Amino acid sequence: MSATRPRVQKAAKSARGPEPIDGSNEPVDPLRDPALYLNRELSQLDFNFRVLAQAQDESVPLLERLKYLCIACTNLDEFFEIRAATMHHAQDFGVPLPPDGLTPATVLKRIHERTAQLVEAQYSCWNQVLRPAMSEAGVRVLGREQWTARQTRWLRAYFRDEVMPVLSPLGLDPAHPFPKILNKSLNIVVVLKGKDAFGRVGNLAIVRAPRSLPRIIQLPESISGGEYDFVFLSSVLSEFVHELFPGMDVKGAYQFRVTRNSELIVDDEEVENLALALRDELAGRGYLRAMRLEISAKCPKPIVRTLLQNFDLPENAVYRIDGPVNLNRISQIFDLVQRPDLKFPPFQQRLPKGTDAMFELIADGDILLHHPFDSFAPVLELIKQAAEDPNVLAIKQTLYRTGKDSGIVEHLIQAARNGKDVTVVVELRARFDEEANLGLADRLQEAGVQVVYGVVGYKTHAKMLLVVRREGRKLRRYVHLGTGNYHAGTARVYTDFGLLTTDPDIANDVHLLFQQMSGLAPAIGLKRLLQSPFTLHAGVIARIERETAHAKAGRPARIVAKMNALNEPQVMRALYVASQAGVQIDLIIRGACALRPGVPGVSENIRVRSIVGRFLEHHRVYWFANDGEPDLFCASADWLERNLLRRVETGFPILDPEIAVRVRSESLDNYLADNLNAWELREDGTYDKIVPDGDTMPHSAQGWLLAHLCG
Repeated sequence: MSATRPRVQKAAKSARGPEPIDGSNEPVDPLRDPALYLNRELSQLDFNFRVLAQAQDESVPLLERLKYLCIACTNLDEFFEIRAATMHHAQDFGVPLPPDGLTPATVLKRIHERTAQLVEAQYSCWNQVLRPAMSEAGVRVLGREQWTARQTRWLRAYFRDEVMPVLSPLGLDPAHPFPKILNKSLNIVVVLKGKDAFGRVGNLAIVRAPRSLPRIIQLPESISGGEYDFVFLSSVLSEFVHELFPGMDVKGAYQFRVTRNSELIVDDEEVENLALALRDELAGRGYLRAMRLEISAKCPKPIVRTLLQNFDLPENAVYRIDGPVNLNRISQIFDLVQRPDLKFPPFQQRLPKGTDAMFELIADGDILLHHPFDSFAPVLELIKQAAEDPNVLAIKQTLYRTGKDSGIVEHLIQAARNGKDVTVVVELRARFDEEANLGLADRLQEAGVQVVYGVVGYKTHAKMLLVVRREGRKLRRYVHLGTGNYHAGTARVYTDFGLLTTDPDIANDVHLLFQQMSGLAPAIGLKRLLQSPFTLHAGVIARIERETAHAKAGRPARIVAKMNALNEPQVMRALYVASQAGVQIDLIIRGACALRPGVPGVSENIRVRSIVGRFLEHHRVYWFANDGEPDLFCASADWLERNLLRRVETGFPILDPEIAVRVRSESLDNYLADNLNAWELREDGTYDKIVPDGDTMPHSAQGWLLAHLCG
C-alpha cells in the first residue's frame, strides 16, 4: 500500500505565518500564537459536514445514506447539548481562553452561523436528494399533500384510536402559563380562534407528541398500495390537531423542538455520595438551560419571538426547518425496511480458533482483536469462562459503557455468585449512560461484586480486564486491554483494537492500576503501561521530543498517530517543534483537530487526515520511528486535555513484533493510503476530499480490512 499523498479536489489557500502577539517586533513565544491553532468546538462541528457528505455519496447504498443523514443530525443534537453548553458555561464563569484565543461569545456566534449552514444542507439532502431517491426505490415517506382520501381516512382513525387518547393539550392562559418543555421532545404550537366550553378566549395551545408512540407510522399495504410507505407522527398531529379543540378554529399548527444543556456537573469535592448526587442531577437533566430552538419554517414571527423569549434564547439560536423538526427519527425506517439491496452487504466477523478454551489460547501467545472485523466474542468468552472456572480466584474490570442487557454484567454477577472475588470500576459519569451505569452498579453490588466508582475528580476511561487464575503452584494473570468500550454493540460498528495477553509486566501494571483506583494508593511506577493523569501525557511528549532529537541529529524521524481528536496545547507545541526540526508527521484524526497543519516554517511537515466510512473510526494508535527501534502504543486516550490530564486512561505497548507489524499495517499505513473515504485538513481549517489521481488505484482502508480480515 502506497502512502504517497494523492491529489485533493481543492488547492490549499496561501499560508500566513504567525503574527507578533505582544505588539513588539518579535513574538514572546511564537508557538503560542493563537493564529497557529484551530477552535476545537468549530472543528468538531465541521466533522458533521464530512458525515453528511456520506449521505450525499451515490456510491453508498441508499438506506445507509439515510443513516448517515440521521447520524449528522444526532451528532448535532449532542453538540448543542454538550459542546455549545460548555461554551455557555465558559462564558458565564470566565474560564481561560483556549490556544486559538477565541472568546466563548465569539465561538457561540460562529457555532450558530455554521450550524445554520449545516441545517440547510441537511434538509436540502433530505428534501431534494434522499426522499425522492427513496420514493423511486419504493420506500415512500408521504407528506400531507400526498395522502389519498383512503390514506387520510385510515390516518384519521389512527389518530383517534392511538394518538388522541394519550394527548393532553394545554391552552395558554393566566391559569396555564407556558409549560416546561422537555429536552428534544416534539411539540406543536397551535394558534386558536374562538371560545372554549368555559368561555375562555383561545390564543395559543401546546400539544406535546406522546413519547410512547413511534415517530414514524408505517401504512398497511392494503391501504397504501406500497409495501414501504410511511408517515411522520408530526404530520398526523398537524393534520388532525383541530379535533382536540372542538368549537374553535385552528389557524395554524407548527412543530417545534428545543435542545437543552445535558452536561451534568457534579462537584466531586463537595458531594458525600456521588451516586446519590448523580441521581438528583439526572432528575432535572431534561429541563436545563435551552441551547437552540428548531421550528417549522412557516411559523409566524410573533410566535417565534414568544418561544425565544420563553426559552431565553437569542435570535440566532432559532433554526427554521423545512421538514420534520427531528430528522433523526427517520432512522427507524432503516430497520423497518427489509431491502438488502439498499444496505451495505453483510460480513462475517472473524473468530479465532480455540475460543472454547480461552486461557490456553491466550497462554500460547498474545492475541490481537481488530474490531469490528474480529468478533468481540473472545472477550465475552474469557469473562464467561473465568466466571465458571474453579481455578479462577479473581476478576477485575473497568466499565464505562456496556449497552443494555450486557452479557459481561451477567457473567460478572455469575462469577460473584460462584465465589470469585469480583471488583468492577464503574464510571458513573459516562455521558448519557449515567442512569444505566447507576442501575448496573446496583445490580452488581446486590450480587456481591465490589463496585468502585472510579477516582474523585477523574473519569475512569481506561479499558482493562484482569483475571487471576491458579495454575499449579503459581498464579497467572490474564489481561485484556482495549481502545474501545466493553460494549458488544459498538464492537460491531466501531473500529477498535483489543489485546489479550499474559505478559507478566503488563499484567502487573494492570494489577497496580486496579489497586490504585480501588485502594487510594499513592502514585506508582509502571514498567510497560503509560497512564493518565500521571505518565501518558509526559510519555507522549517525551517520544515526540525524541523524534525531534533524531531529526536534529540527521537521522530519519517520523510520527504516525491515529485518534479521535486533538487539542492538548503542550502536545501540539511539541509537534510543531518536531515539524520544524524535520520530523515527518502524519495524524489520522476522525473529529476535532485544533492543530493547524501546513503553516510555513511551523507545521509544513505535518499532515492531518480524517476518515469517514462504513464504520466509526475509534482506535487510538501512536507510532514513533525511534531510529529503527519503533515504539507502538494502543490507547484508550485521545490527545485531548481531558484524556491526558483529567481522566484515568491507559496506553499499552504492542510487544509482539508480528502483532506490532499488523497494528501499523492495518491502522496506520492502510489508512494513509485511503483515497476514497479520506479528507485532508488544510492550513485554513477546511477539509478537502481526497480523490485518487490518474495513476493511483482507488483504496478504501475499511474496504481493504473487510476483504483481508473477513474475506
